[in-house]
Amino acid sequence: MTSAELDLLERGLVSGDRRSLAKAITLAESSRDDHQNAAQLLLERLLPRTGGASRVGITGVPGVGKSTFIEAFGLFLIERGHRVAVLAVDPSSSLSGGSILGDKTRMPRLSAAEASFIRPSPAGRTLGGVTSRTREAMLLCEAAGYDVVLVETVGVGQSEYAVASMVDFFLVLMLAGAGDELQGIKRGILELADALAINKADGDNVGPATRARAEYQAAFHLMRAGASWEPPVLTVSAQEGSGIAEIWDAVVRHRNQTTESGELEKKRGHQQHRWFQSLLEHGLKTRFLARPDVARAVVESERGIVEKTLTPTAAARRILDLIGKG
Repeated sequence: MTSAELDLLERGLVSGDRRSLAKAITLAESSRDDHQNAAQLLLERLLPRTGGASRVGITGVPGVGKSTFIEAFGLFLIERGHRVAVLAVDPSSSLSGGSILGDKTRMPRLSAAEASFIRPSPAGRTLGGVTSRTREAMLLCEAAGYDVVLVETVGVGQSEYAVASMVDFFLVLMLAGAGDELQGIKRGILELADALAINKADGDNVGPATRARAEYQAAFHLMRAGASWEPPVLTVSAQEGSGIAEIWDAVVRHRNQTTESGELEKKRGHQQHRWFQSLLEHGLKTRFLARPDVARAVVESERGIVEKTLTPTAAARRILDLIGKG
């Protein structure tokens, strides 16, 4: 990409042009070295325009109604003058590598709104189902003027931890009536969540949702006693639109509190450090394994492990001994 093309892309993105934003994210997601160089140069130019958005992660088990909730939530925010970007990570097949990328069809009204931007990205082989360039996409959305960025996870495995490490506020959607709520709860989720929302609290499910809310709130009170922020547990119906305002109120209160206390700045600094460390580790691993002598040693070691002539520990040590050689 030439300097003139990069200038044009930057001007389009800053002006809020969605096509330019989509092109910039595609550039950041590319594995080509020249594209990566151009993307990083663009991001460096745009950094002063980033950091002002509310970054909200949203997770929940399949079937909890994430897409329906995000569409209702996004439309609610747009009605109040916000510009909303949704970074939705689709699960990729472990066999073919393909993904559905159907977020725009799952959120038709939100995708049609002028003040919204929806970017479906394949998770690929990234740990936790979060695309490795989600953070760059988030910064690009902020530079384009989106003041609320929603990051949707696939809701499996380590995805919750991956998303929580890049957002300001982490919302967990739950269902009532799906068994013993407290037995089925994941302690790790309670430790990560800034709020819990019992979704589909409508019709005959209002009673079970209300009871589940009380049980989760009691669990939070015990686990997070003395914490500066005790996560609220709310009931919501994305279909009816009830409870949406209360969730946004919790996001705003949390942001105000953490901004005033300095926790938000500290948290974002820690996230940047972890991001740097993970990129460095990934880069070192990739470059090391790409060396011809290391690649040959890996093949030989794997053969030895399969043939039971070499233990995995001994094989790994042989490979690591090549560091500093070659």
